[in-house]
Amino acid sequence: MYPMLKAKNAALATEVLEFARALVWTPSPTFEEKKVADLVERKLNEIGYDRVVRDDSGNVVGILYGREGEPVLLLNGHMDTAAPGPESAWKEPVYSGLSANGTLYGLGASDCKGGLAAQVFTGALLKRSLLPLRGTLVVAATVAEEAGGSPGVRTLVGETLRELELMPTQAILCDPTDLGLYYGHDGWIEMDVHVQGSNPFHVRDAAQAILGGLEQSRRIGDAGEPAEFQSVLPPVDEDHAGERSTMIRIVRRLLPRESENDVLSETRRSVGVLARAAGSVAVQVAVRTENQRLYTGQVTEVRHVTHAWATDPFHPLMERSRQALAAAGCEVRPGKWILGRLGMGTAGGVLLDEFSIPTIGYGPGVETKCHTPNESVSEARIVEAVYGTAVIAHALIGVPVCGWTSDEI
Repeated sequence: MYPMLKAKNAALATEVLEFARALVWTPSPTFEEKKVADLVERKLNEIGYDRVVRDDSGNVVGILYGREGEPVLLLNGHMDTAAPGPESAWKEPVYSGLSANGTLYGLGASDCKGGLAAQVFTGALLKRSLLPLRGTLVVAATVAEEAGGSPGVRTLVGETLRELELMPTQAILCDPTDLGLYYGHDGWIEMDVHVQGSNPFHVRDAAQAILGGLEQSRRIGDAGEPAEFQSVLPPVDEDHAGERSTMIRIVRRLLPRESENDVLSETRRSVGVLARAAGSVAVQVAVRTENQRLYTGQVTEVRHVTHAWATDPFHPLMERSRQALAAAGCEVRPGKWILGRLGMGTAGGVLLDEFSIPTIGYGPGVETKCHTPNESVSEARIVEAVYGTAVIAHALIGVPVCGWTSDEI
């Protein structure tokens, strides 16, 4: 099985890299993913997926049906990219799609267009290898992941796949892991603190007290825990019905032991105490929430919360994936995303916490190259990701072929 998959994968290398380059040089900022969605939909049809669907949110879904339908494996990558930052910091144009010395450059190359290309071609590799599937493979390119809260994935699973009667039993994200098997990460939350009152001096003093207290709250966690990340944006003054209001935005890491409600309650208590000495003001704290228009015209509520999540590293999904990669001669490296920059995250919290879908990550990108100028991904890693993902997929939902048994993986 594995020599055949390797040979077929080598034959696909040129096609998958051409597709990855096309994705990178096609701009797809959050809420403007239509052109990339068109590319993905066209490629899924060219490959010959059994069914290709684009839902009302703009997610694009390719389906390969198995003999029994279940289990259902979801391969998920997002089409949107983070903001590029100052273009002057880029050595090449932001959307160059430049291929040089085995590296693909451009915004989204690592997060996660290289991985998305690999997942789309996983279906191609399984089809060309004529490996039968017992369960169903669903490849989904989703929208608005970089906005926070993964609204595209929430619609995909909660509505689209439910209507198609294809509820995933397990999921693999192609967010950057450098081909490690990742099983979770911390989360983050954006909160808006509104200080309001009739006396502008009281509002000003309360806002300054809150700002000073928040700066002092940056701290190192308890022994053995990572440092708490917190960013406080400059206050914004507003007027509401003749009253002065100041808004302070806090971006804060959510640690595994913390819930959204716990953090909100803790923040309300602390800012309330800080503001009390400044005079008669009202203080409200809420998750940053906004309505955004997707490229399809649909309006969705975006809550800026990414929950911490973790699949048990000894869950059968992880165990089976490790065994399959090892048997195929691939590197086996379990780990978790570090999230070195505030706001980074994946859809794993939505999949695992909201829909109880065991989830792992396996993608060719490198986390430290995401959300930075001159983003890039190794082209060899993209090609290897097709092979590794296909190996995992067949181990999870495939039919053992003649002369090969489950004991071999």
